Amino acid sequence: MRKFLVVLDDSRECLNAMRFAAMRAAHTGGGVQILSIIAPEEFNHWIGVGDIMREEARERIIVHFEVFAKWMRDKQGIDPELVIREGEAVPEILAQVREDAEIGVLVLGAASETKGPGPLITQLTKSAGSLPIPMTIVPGELSKERLEAVT
Repeated sequence: MRKFLVVLDDSRECLNAMRFAAMRAAHTGGGVQILSIIAPEEFNHWIGVGDIMREEARERIIVHFEVFAKWMRDKQGIDPELVIREGEAVPEILAQVREDAEIGVLVLGAASETKGPGPLITQLTKSAGSLPIPMTIVPGELSKERLEAVT
């Protein structure tokens, strides 16, 4: 089964990327894999404190994931898979793509601010020509109705 890989973070544009991935998966018989990455700088404390912070980050991710997962199950009939990795975002995304042969499309949400589309898109487009899969960039300001129409 072809999976749409979407990155879960705290950005506003993440919502449209999630919606797009779920709707495309539902229309094409695919699946959705949601990747969340815990940055290493969050744990540059004493070992015990770092372990507690890591566990708290995982718990926040799971709660955040469940909100999207419930919507995907209820509205799109898709049961998404959660993957949590630790490290720098771009290398971890690329590693996940290389390690899971079922991932067929990377879906990212673009910020609509004047500062640019966001750090992930900026970094990943630099190596877009060598990515092993297509990357879909979903505008953060795309309306729900328009999103439904294009999927």
